[in-house]
Amino acid sequence: MLARTSHTLRAIQKWLWMLRPGGGVKRWVFATLTGLFLTGLGLALLLLALIAESPFHHLLLDFLPDWLRALLLVLIGALIGGVGAWRLRTLLERNVWPELHTPEGQAMLHAFIKRQQRRQGPRVVAIGGGTGMPQLLRGLREYTDNITAIVTVADDGGSSGRLRRQTGALPPGDFRNNIAALSDAEDLMKSLFQYRFPETDFSNGEDGRSDLAGHSFGNLFITTMAAITGSFEAGIAESSRVLAVRGRILPSTLENVTLCAEVRRTTEDGRTEWVTVQGESNLPRSAGQIERVYLQPAHARAYPEAIRAILQADLIVAGPGSFYTSVLPNLLVEAIRDAILASSAVRIYICNVATQPGETDGYTVLDHLRKLREHIGDAFLMALANDNYDLQTQPSPSARWVTIPPAGEWGEFQIFSGDVVDAERPWRHDSRKLAARLMEIYTKLAERSHKV
Repeated sequence: MLARTSHTLRAIQKWLWMLRPGGGVKRWVFATLTGLFLTGLGLALLLLALIAESPFHHLLLDFLPDWLRALLLVLIGALIGGVGAWRLRTLLERNVWPELHTPEGQAMLHAFIKRQQRRQGPRVVAIGGGTGMPQLLRGLREYTDNITAIVTVADDGGSSGRLRRQTGALPPGDFRNNIAALSDAEDLMKSLFQYRFPETDFSNGEDGRSDLAGHSFGNLFITTMAAITGSFEAGIAESSRVLAVRGRILPSTLENVTLCAEVRRTTEDGRTEWVTVQGESNLPRSAGQIERVYLQPAHARAYPEAIRAILQADLIVAGPGSFYTSVLPNLLVEAIRDAILASSAVRIYICNVATQPGETDGYTVLDHLRKLREHIGDAFLMALANDNYDLQTQPSPSARWVTIPPAGEWGEFQIFSGDVVDAERPWRHDSRKLAARLMEIYTKLAERSHKV
């Protein structure tokens, strides 16, 4: 008897579990019950009118007090409805969902709940590129499906740069990385998309450079898809569909922009000179301090879908990624910057864990925020930074920790911190820890704004 009672309680718990917040089930249960109630009420009124005029009017129990008649009807209805629901559940479990009580069935139910919660998650816009943003996207996809990644098109190095020069197409590399990060495709498909052809070709029995050397399959795939569909954005959309991407990956602009920088150098005789460096891939090798970056053409038109996504967003995130070569190029597109400033979303800059040689040597979190303000105004006054670092042990031989200055120096800026570093690769973020801390901050800020 106890075993049967326990089994019944577990069955009830499993069905009640589907009514947890975020599952999207309760509203339809309520709608179904409301429809049944209204239908039943209408039928009851019709039957009452018919029976009252018939010889069987005594079936209405009008010889009993009204309260007793109502109570009897409620009890009889609850009994019949309860038996019917119980039998329906038994039939469904036996014939439709027999695996519900198995571990596989529980996993399927859990996945259903998670999927429903993600579909109702916040609308997040992530702005950046390089290797940093995919780290964020891998974590965010556990919380929401409503992700829009806005990616730079200023990349001119490596495989992307070669394709850009040879075909005139926009560079696909950053798009490829973010598509892979948001993909639900099987591991084999993602590995294929990220596969890079070797630098040498031994097909003729001797060393030689292949035409495919250094190219990734994903870059070639996107470029080919863009040629077939007739536009770069359509090629990205179709590539995303093939790899079952959750969310969207959009360019900040469709114009062929070049990233330029004003660099301050110190000559051998101690003089300070200013030089202009052109090309994203040349900035880290500029042998000086980058003071300002800008785009040519200066007034590149923003991609309309990117603007729409920003204005509809609940959370806008810039970074992580190479500060001058991945994050800022998107924000330098004037309409992108203006849309961020006009947005009512929570806006957070995710600061890199480590400095980047040739770009942000010696930078603190506050230096990043100040440079952001110099370039794009007050679009990002809040930052999320890593606080799990040891100044005695640096993250890599060529980089240093990006430190958090004392709170008294922050001024108008607000800095949130947390352990978001990857223990195995301390120069990078940990996807899960970063997304968890970001969503925690977003939830608190969103609740605070609703109370105001």
